Amino acid sequence: MDLLEYQGKRLLAGRGIEIPRGEVADTPEAARAAAEAIGGRVVVKAQVQIGGRGKAGGIKLAESPDEAAERASEILGMDIRGHTVRSVWIEEASAIKREYYASVTFDRAARRPLVMLSAVGGMDIEEVAATQPGALVRRHIDPLIGFQPHDARWLAYHAGIDAEAIKGVVRILGTLYDAFVSLDAMLVEINPLVLTEDGRVVALDAKVTIDNNAIGRHPELQEIGDILPEDPQERMARERGVTYVKLDGDVGILGNGAGLVMSTLDVVALAGGRPANFLDAGGGSKADEVVTALEVLLSDEKVKVLLINIFGGITRCDEVAEGLLTALDRLGATLPIVVRLDGTNEEEGRAIIAERAPDNVVVEATMLSAARRAVELAKEVA
Repeated sequence: MDLLEYQGKRLLAGRGIEIPRGEVADTPEAARAAAEAIGGRVVVKAQVQIGGRGKAGGIKLAESPDEAAERASEILGMDIRGHTVRSVWIEEASAIKREYYASVTFDRAARRPLVMLSAVGGMDIEEVAATQPGALVRRHIDPLIGFQPHDARWLAYHAGIDAEAIKGVVRILGTLYDAFVSLDAMLVEINPLVLTEDGRVVALDAKVTIDNNAIGRHPELQEIGDILPEDPQERMARERGVTYVKLDGDVGILGNGAGLVMSTLDVVALAGGRPANFLDAGGGSKADEVVTALEVLLSDEKVKVLLINIFGGITRCDEVAEGLLTALDRLGATLPIVVRLDGTNEEEGRAIIAERAPDNVVVEATMLSAARRAVELAKEVA
């Protein structure tokens, strides 16, 4: 569960990390009232569960309450990479001297938490890691020992944190790790963590991702989850009981089995494409279940091409083909659809498609050729 910025910041503030004063607003009038209550210059920030808000025009400075209302009216309703802005966070403007980056995540390869710190903050941390790898300092933590003060001092020293900020950064790193553990988080990130002109260390932004499998252990997060905006396709998938994940590309993917679906994502990326979403139809899928899956996948307007990759074990390829035809007849979908069928009743499945499917459905023999064909078609459509 990805929290909105203000939700994450309030959780961190409750643990002693300083954040700027602010209020959430969902109308321009509420934004004006919030700015009046805060006083002085404010920043109007779109609240969406995705990064890149600044580049998209979702973060703007306002010199007065009236201007805050104007900025809010510009931001509310914006679409930022597929996420509609339904609320803004009105925050007092900070006098920034330096910007840092701090985070705690879980490194599955190392099987332990990873704390990262950089004196280069306020920008895309992936870009920092790629262009200035030495600027991002990493330290794995033994979960049985926990994060110790000497870990924080080591990170601050090697990251080159300014002397006047070290004490505050060390304290915040400890609090950040405690929050990561106690919240069952997958990620707790502050970017930027700033040193202000008057010498305070303040969390200017926050990204908190909670492990969905642990939500039941945190009733205190239930209220937060209830007000998070839910993607329409994800809501449709949840209501229909299918496993669906939305991404930001243009190739929709249907597979059967988590391993095959993950492999399909990788092969599409290898072919130069970007998945728009994916859905795992599971094993033994019948025609009706395929229809349901396609209804969810094709409801996403960003899907330009659909790639169906089926390995028939207990799933019969002829059942998948029948489901595809039924879905096309029901939905009237005309977008290109690339199908790869392999395994149980594959010949029957291919024969059904060859004899009865419309011209927008093509069959490929292998997963790689199917992915390449889907990516080519997506580029043609774009």
